[in-house]
Amino acid sequence: MKIALIGYGKMGKTIEEILVQRGHEVVLKISRTPLPEELTEVEVAIEFSRPEYAYDNLKVLLENKVATICGTTGWLDKQNEVNQLAIANHTAFLYASNFSLGVNLFFELNSILARMMNKYRNEYQINLEEIHHTQKLDAPSGTAITIAEGIIDNSTYNSWSMEEKASDVIPVEAKRIEDVPGTHIVQYTSEVDTIEISHIAHSRKGFALGAVIAAEWIWNKHGVFTMKDVLELN
Repeated sequence: MKIALIGYGKMGKTIEEILVQRGHEVVLKISRTPLPEELTEVEVAIEFSRPEYAYDNLKVLLENKVATICGTTGWLDKQNEVNQLAIANHTAFLYASNFSLGVNLFFELNSILARMMNKYRNEYQINLEEIHHTQKLDAPSGTAITIAEGIIDNSTYNSWSMEEKASDVIPVEAKRIEDVPGTHIVQYTSEVDTIEISHIAHSRKGFALGAVIAAEWIWNKHGVFTMKDVLELN
């Protein structure tokens, strides 16, 4: 495939290495909003930029009928609009807060555990913690938000918050520490024990490989998709 990398930072460079290893051609790599004339050869775009640039990038890509996967977090107030752009332009769009295979399996495990633990809301206090490096701009992470939403969808919790304390609110902690791998922990604590699941990323390669697999999967498709579709977890 001919791929555009929109956002050519550390993640973009790691994705490029995997793309080349898997026989794909990177025809565009930029850290700004692409111009329509730069997209004539592009078959799939992989967008890993910054929250303030993501919408403009996605708008140009989808209006020019470029199938796009996006791993940028912090812009989701406009996700419905972007989804509609993909549909209106007869192309494909896939957003994921995290492309790692392990994290997407963790999402499923989190949902199952939430359904089980909901019967024991009175006995166990829930807590969600995420830890990232100090260069991480958004807090909580998009992955933590997806985890919280997975709990809400499978329990009687109504929302999540980093500040509000209430019985129907999932408390979320976001920590920023130098050179720490991405870590997400869901914990249920009672007076007598603690039940905990966690995911710890060891490198960017897991996220990058997942993004490449998603790009390979979305080629020549039309519609709005998630990693559940890619990994057949639906």
